Amino acid sequence: MKMFDLSGKTAVITGSSRGIGRAIAEAFAEAGARVVISSRKQDACDAVAAEIEAKFGAGRALAVAASISDKEALQHLVDRTREQFGPIDILVCNAATNPYYGPMAGISDEQFRKIFDNNVLSNHWLITMVAPEMAARHSGAIIIVSSVGGLIASDTIGAYNISKAADFQLVRNLALELGRQNIRVNAIAPGVIRTDFARALWEDPEAEAALRHAVPLGRIGEPEEIAGTALFLASDAGRYVNGQGIVVDGGMTIRARV
Repeated sequence: MKMFDLSGKTAVITGSSRGIGRAIAEAFAEAGARVVISSRKQDACDAVAAEIEAKFGAGRALAVAASISDKEALQHLVDRTREQFGPIDILVCNAATNPYYGPMAGISDEQFRKIFDNNVLSNHWLITMVAPEMAARHSGAIIIVSSVGGLIASDTIGAYNISKAADFQLVRNLALELGRQNIRVNAIAPGVIRTDFARALWEDPEAEAALRHAVPLGRIGEPEEIAGTALFLASDAGRYVNGQGIVVDGGMTIRARV
């Protein structure tokens, strides 16, 4: 459909060599966009870009490795994209980290800073790198992949959840600041998705059974089910959506527990 068409658009997606990021890149490419695959390892990026080009045509994907903890590497990602594909139309900040599991009392300062640097500050860096050119064209779509963790408490991934809550506010603030330039900034909040990040949950039969019970749809999500929401937000279909956090969790967060 025309309103979901991304033909002629260039999209940068971080953390896109696997999982949700890869599914988003594939969905964007199928919708006509040129996509930039980025994660820490160049060979992993190369493999995904090659598969996308084999499926959708030469010149449709670019692989640029970049660590989200390295501001210079992110600037190189942006610069290399411009050299190869021209202006950036869509930015998806998907990459994130969580180096600590346990109660907040046990987290080190270094771990806490790493979570916030990688999950919040890196998004700010990338957005400030691409927003000026979007403003000059009076057009752009920015998506941060947050988490339902930003809406609830946890006794094991508390700092991660706090960082994801901060991403929601980052989206709201930037949507206000950039909206007059026709730049839309939104967040997606996935629930438990079948990715490496949640592998410990869905590989454990008891844990997965508990999740199936907790989710009204009776199952955990798949990466492509997040990609559909990203396509909506990146395309004209979502052109009046700004400053929002869209929850995609099968209904998990609406369930009352007693």
